[in-house]
Amino acid sequence: MNYDKLTEAVIKAGAGKAVVIPGSKIVTSESFREICAGNGCGRYGRCWMCPPDVGEIGELIEAVKSFPKALLYQNVFELEDSFDIEGMERSAKLHGQISRKVEKAVKPLLPEGYLHLINGGCGFCETCAKAENKPCISPENAMASMEGCGIDVYNTTKDTDLKYINGQDTVTFFSIILLPEDDNV
Repeated sequence: MNYDKLTEAVIKAGAGKAVVIPGSKIVTSESFREICAGNGCGRYGRCWMCPPDVGEIGELIEAVKSFPKALLYQNVFELEDSFDIEGMERSAKLHGQISRKVEKAVKPLLPEGYLHLINGGCGFCETCAKAENKPCISPENAMASMEGCGIDVYNTTKDTDLKYINGQDTVTFFSIILLPEDDNV
């Protein structure tokens, strides 16, 4: 797999920084399911791509750990101040848009079986069809959350060139592409 070409495509699609890491460096914990169940974001049980609908946590962690490599990328956004909730929400939406551009850019470069996860939940639709107990209306754009799949984003980024905290009055969002083995890419 040509990781330089893949990283270049991710940056060109709008990611601020990106690194390839061994799959063994992805830190996971079942405790993230409990955090999700606390429903701080309001998506628990209301979004097809978030817990509990995204799948059983043990199986998701096992799936995450099955990938030999991953491409982790981030975007850092400026805020008016540390209480700028609207700025954080705008930034989350923008990161989601960038992640979908990244998806379109990398899809032709990757073999079947990769998994692209987003920080904090799908957010593609204003209101998920789950709210009306209808099927996902845009499965080609749906992305599961890293945390919902048990990924500890902070500890996964710790030993990389990507910083989790990027200064006062900023917010940082991450996404990850879990890469299957394929020597032909």
